[in-house]
Amino acid sequence: MSEALVLESSPRPGVVELTLNRPDKRNALSVPLLEELVAHVRSAESDEANRVLVLRGAGKVFCAGLDLAEATDPEQAHRSAHAVAEALKAVARCRLVTVARVHGAAIAGGAGLMAACDLIVADAAAKIGYPEVHRGLVAGLIMHFVVRQAPLRAVSELMLTGTLIDAKRAAALGLVNRAVSGDELDAEMTVLLTDLLKAAPGAQQRTKRVIDRTAPGDLEADLDQALADHMQARQSPEAAEGLAAFLEKREPSWRLH
Repeated sequence: MSEALVLESSPRPGVVELTLNRPDKRNALSVPLLEELVAHVRSAESDEANRVLVLRGAGKVFCAGLDLAEATDPEQAHRSAHAVAEALKAVARCRLVTVARVHGAAIAGGAGLMAACDLIVADAAAKIGYPEVHRGLVAGLIMHFVVRQAPLRAVSELMLTGTLIDAKRAAALGLVNRAVSGDELDAEMTVLLTDLLKAAPGAQQRTKRVIDRTAPGDLEADLDQALADHMQARQSPEAAEGLAAFLEKREPSWRLH
């Protein structure tokens, strides 16, 4: 049997921890990994004893984004995009309080997975960003979450330039809850989990539903439209050139000097 792409553990009662487990690929979001993740999320929330779901990454980074080997395969593109959308929905709709523990980097689809969580604790030096425009792609599936969390001017800058920022600045923009030094990350997670587990579970779940209803946008409708926009971009000549340039470690043809 192949090694699990998502590891599940229970570090303390009421908490389920899911670890993206492709460290050699910087936890790139392949279809099998995304499908495993959705199954684990649904399994975790089916147990009434569980209160909090933690997402983290094995190795040097939280998640570097899509598996580009799949992204450049026309036969996999549609399945990959839908798998990302289903994973974002599963995390966002999870009845448990979801917390992303971010280290190293959360980029593109990895930043989207982070953004779908209720709360984020990050190493202040971790790199966060949405470089899809550098690849000829559109970060549409992530947009639903990011525009609800950061000022529109900041969203425009990050999405239109594709520039990576550190988690300290991301916290200032509202994209991260707590940015701490790397050696304090686990201690800060412990503090947050302790605070979350003090709350009444029923009230906490109802509060999540109220927040979701109050926040602008509709998850299903937004992701359906974003999926169409994302697929249109992914099937474009720009995407073919951008992904090829990235894999070949060269400048794309549109890059001006």
